[in-house]
Amino acid sequence: MAASKFKIALVQLFVTANKSENLARASKLISQAAGGGANLVALPECFNSPYGTKFFPEYAEKIPGESTNMLAKAAKDNKVFLVGGSIPEEDGGKLYNTSTVFNPEGELIAKFRKVHLFDIDVPGKIRFQESEVLSPGSGPVTFDTPYCKVGLAICYDIRFPELAQIYTRRGCKLLLYPGAFNMTTGPAHWELLQRGRALDNQLYVGTISPARDEKASYVAWGHSTLVNPWGEVVAKAGPEEEIIYSDVDLSYVDEVRSSIPTSNQRRADIYNLQDMSKS
Repeated sequence: MAASKFKIALVQLFVTANKSENLARASKLISQAAGGGANLVALPECFNSPYGTKFFPEYAEKIPGESTNMLAKAAKDNKVFLVGGSIPEEDGGKLYNTSTVFNPEGELIAKFRKVHLFDIDVPGKIRFQESEVLSPGSGPVTFDTPYCKVGLAICYDIRFPELAQIYTRRGCKLLLYPGAFNMTTGPAHWELLQRGRALDNQLYVGTISPARDEKASYVAWGHSTLVNPWGEVVAKAGPEEEIIYSDVDLSYVDEVRSSIPTSNQRRADIYNLQDMSKS
């Protein structure tokens, strides 16, 4: 019988331009998180690289490669499920923003490529075009743990409620979004989007940001967060490097879904969402 609770750790890593330093620091913090009792540990988006289109080609790796080899070893050594944030991945001459997941035996059990590329232009504030360098992924990805099924996505994907709805229909009770919102969109939308996805789908949502580096060319908002199925923030980091911990109470997911049974009240005669992916 699956446990009704497990502990999650969200690692808000300070990322530098030194890949080896980033990997060593991430490995150390994964061990620290496991020592704090975490069953599942998650890293931020682009944990091995500064975030930016000019950095993606330079830091990109094949999978398996240096960064994912570190993740596999860390998962096995610490006996945790490990969501490796994301890294720039090179495959077949294309670049992707890719998240990998490892089980406590150090085996790769899931790989998700960012589906919605971050192409925005907020006049006078920020312009960013991931599609200048990256290619999009092809579909949703879930992975199983002894506790629950987990849905995986990256940063800008959180703005698309249909993806979260697909994960919910696939049986997920936790969604994880490694993400690096910035100083424009972060204060405006970061927490709002997380609470919206959690409330709409009546599940836990965890977001994992890099720590804020005011000297970086792209300054991350930070504030990694876990939100419960009632839409409440149950754990939240500041801007600095830190690990936040929380219990994920799966019985509470069931309680909320039973109390307000929206999943059984949808009007399929009026609207419907079709899952086109086979993954």
